[in-house]
Amino acid sequence: MKNISLILTLVLGTLSACTSLEENPQSFISPEQFYKTSNDAVSAVNAIYYPLVDNKVGAQPIYNRLFDTGLDFLTDDLDAGPGSPNAEVRALAKLTHASTNLRLQQIWTEHYEGINKANIALERIPVITMDQKLQNRLLGEARFLRAFYYFNLVRLYGDVPLLLTDQTQLSIAELQVPRTPQEQVYNQIIADLSESATLFKNGSSGEAGRVTEGAAKSLLSKVYLTKREWGNSVKFAEEVINGSYGYALFDDYSQVFLPAFKNGKEHIFSAQIKGSTISTGHLVTSSDIRSGVPGLKGSYGNQLAFYTVGADKFFSLYKLYTAKDKRKRVSFVTSYKSPTDGKKYATLNAPGDSVPFINKNWDPNYAGTGQSDANANILRFAEVLLIHAEAENELNGPTDKAYGSLNKIRKRAGLDNLTTGLTKDQFRDSVYLDRRLELVAEYHRFFDLIRETGSEVTGSGPEGRGVLIKKLQLVGKTNVAARHYLYAIPQGEIDRNPKLTQNPGW
Repeated sequence: MKNISLILTLVLGTLSACTSLEENPQSFISPEQFYKTSNDAVSAVNAIYYPLVDNKVGAQPIYNRLFDTGLDFLTDDLDAGPGSPNAEVRALAKLTHASTNLRLQQIWTEHYEGINKANIALERIPVITMDQKLQNRLLGEARFLRAFYYFNLVRLYGDVPLLLTDQTQLSIAELQVPRTPQEQVYNQIIADLSESATLFKNGSSGEAGRVTEGAAKSLLSKVYLTKREWGNSVKFAEEVINGSYGYALFDDYSQVFLPAFKNGKEHIFSAQIKGSTISTGHLVTSSDIRSGVPGLKGSYGNQLAFYTVGADKFFSLYKLYTAKDKRKRVSFVTSYKSPTDGKKYATLNAPGDSVPFINKNWDPNYAGTGQSDANANILRFAEVLLIHAEAENELNGPTDKAYGSLNKIRKRAGLDNLTTGLTKDQFRDSVYLDRRLELVAEYHRFFDLIRETGSEVTGSGPEGRGVLIKKLQLVGKTNVAARHYLYAIPQGEIDRNPKLTQNPGW
């Protein structure tokens, strides 16, 4: 099995070629001096992974809290909890934020940091005299990671500058470039992922913790799903499902998230976190855990979005799970046992109605500290099955193949097979519900709300697609508007680069 999560320690921060210049010019090592050996090449590629889970002290890394506050809070699943007092974070959750919001700036900056590190590696590694198979593998990783960072950017901001060379070697004038049309960005993403898969065929197998051919094809399937090119999405999903990569579902849903099972057969692309070794620690865990439990460090910064359904004033995603759905008791807990006094602590919004807390990042080895070694799942085999079911239904209707992929997810959850004879729209609704229940708090919901179509389309999204406005209004996030289908281009970037234009409505 080829797992592709990466252990990133603080030392990787020193591997970046984007470090600030020292005042003593003798301490500066030029790129030409540094990139000499195969070890230099490995270090350069290691650094591309770095922004996923770690960053400068005080910043929130992409998959280590930043996507909680800057992405999931903008959905109908999550809200800012009592432990998120920051005004900019709460503005995101209420959709009252502006283009000056720090989280929107950080997401932009950290993705371009990863892109530039990939550009550096892709420029420098080919000229290093080294083992050809290792070189191919490293170039495959760099191309995948550049594509992945751009995939996030183009989905969030729309047209973005497409930079494919080392930015540290460019002048300020050369860096002031206009936004590239989305279609060109997507073409580059697809080209990078296709080349990545080819390079892995000709390269050596990497150790656990690195991108693989299976990851490149899985992401290609997701890219084509986003572009609504259903045939290509089905094609690559089936190459992953039927391929020899060794991917499969865990028998027990809890194993997907427990650190004892990380890098297992279901994990295709993960940002691996060993919390005690990175500068920020595992920021998501303490944000998930409720506060006020003796001996337990938790801020309750992440909270489910509560809203009114009928007489129930505390309805949430949690109540969409049926009693037999095994995912419910894995993804959430309703109380904590104090490691200090042994008592159970739960918060009640209403008599007999316990607040569910997200449990996917819990690590029993760090129960008293709010720390965790749980990875951030970015692509796992369950999602490939869901992608396949969705794309196959859009292409050919609810075929046996579409049912087969979705029912594998349902069977693991302890649910009956989906009712046969559904219409295309009914099957689509079922896929999106299972995506929501399967992938909650894994940073997919915002993109799903924009992609989802069918009977609930409001006509307010790009090209008349998407249910973002309707779904957020249902949970009381009434400030949602058409502009929220895309992030604002950060005002700080526009101030630095006058060639950038702002997205509509911002």
